[in-house]
Amino acid sequence: PRWREADDERLGRAEMAGGGRRRLRKSRYGSVSGYIYHCSANPGYVDRYNDLDRAIDEWSFDTLIDHDVDPVLAAHISHLFVRDPLVIFEGRIEELDDEQDTDHFENLQSTNWQTVRWKPPPPRTDPNAPHIGWRTEFRPMEVQLTDFENAAFAVFIVLVTRVILAFDLNLYIPLSKVDENMERAHRRDAVLNEKFFFRKDIAPPQEGGSTTHSTTGSGGDSAGAKEKSAEDCDGCTDGQPCEDPDCTRSCYGRGDMNDEYEEMTVQEILLGKSDYFPGLIPLVDGYLEHIRCAPEVRSKVGEYLDLIESRARGTTQTAAAWIRDLVTAHPDYEQDSVVSAPIAYDLVEACRQVGDGSRQAPGLFGDGFKVQPVSAGDAYDVPLDSTKIDSGLREEILESYFSRMSFRAMEQAARQGVDDDELATSPILPSEDEALAQ
Repeated sequence: PRWREADDERLGRAEMAGGGRRRLRKSRYGSVSGYIYHCSANPGYVDRYNDLDRAIDEWSFDTLIDHDVDPVLAAHISHLFVRDPLVIFEGRIEELDDEQDTDHFENLQSTNWQTVRWKPPPPRTDPNAPHIGWRTEFRPMEVQLTDFENAAFAVFIVLVTRVILAFDLNLYIPLSKVDENMERAHRRDAVLNEKFFFRKDIAPPQEGGSTTHSTTGSGGDSAGAKEKSAEDCDGCTDGQPCEDPDCTRSCYGRGDMNDEYEEMTVQEILLGKSDYFPGLIPLVDGYLEHIRCAPEVRSKVGEYLDLIESRARGTTQTAAAWIRDLVTAHPDYEQDSVVSAPIAYDLVEACRQVGDGSRQAPGLFGDGFKVQPVSAGDAYDVPLDSTKIDSGLREEILESYFSRMSFRAMEQAARQGVDDDELATSPILPSEDEALAQ
């Protein structure tokens, strides 16, 4: 992986560049190093998944704590501030008012390119400006060759976020396993040949002991699980969860972490495994049915989900596999891992042709799918131009407009009993309702 190579190179140096004070285990680009969470019932539950050695800037952390920022969020911000700024703009340093501007924060926030980014609302420039709320960016995906693929993955990840919120899913696994997943994902044909750590019991227990939380790690088999109904727990008072790890009302349960997740293929993660893990795509389908998604929208989303499912099953290729096949089949390739200039040119040209629809790629989409041609003519929005129109052109436009309006006049005349000859010599006047509206 690119960040691991960068880390290994830096850690192998005898001296740190720029007189650095300490080594950082990760670079600016990579998977996240800490969960941000709010769990009032059992704050320690989520924190146990933060099992990475995360560097923080101590001064920033202490300052945030002194100003009543909670420790979880303070640790996240101070972790960002272990980096130095990469870009400085003239006139945007001492000239800024930190009470009004967030440039200094965004300078570091926007140059930490991690798989997930937490984004505070930007400051309003006008009291009437729309309020942009707190946001979470999912950032691990690479850009695809076609608009259709980009739309498919973008729509899918948005729907997954809605599924997480609507079904109150619990997807926590230790972040060390997330890092391991990222490393495995970079191996050749990982989508087909690798397994990834994923949580198998994704639904939180219901309060009151109506359902129990298994800690056996045997999938749907709860035999031998250590469980205690909240109704039978002496530690639960006034309806509040207790700290007993066996109590089902504890925040998402508190069993052995190793029993909460297992290795799954991408196909199992997306489509389900056995009778205890439903899969993300079936959950998306269930959510769309729940919100009564319009049939035409459901049809388009179905095309997106079909593409993602076919990639997981291996019936269509990923872009990486398609590119490898293109290179290895090139007449100039000598099986020596050298991509010469002619090969690179033909590769880029092939990618361009697939992207604009002038070349079909059955390996990427299957035999029955056709990428629609993309025109550069309508690539950009037409601006609303307020420049005055030349008088001659203006008359031409107005004449054309009134010609179209004559159809409306004919309808009015038909209702009023006016014949065609009289209509042809009569001025086109608005109806009474139109006149009032004007």
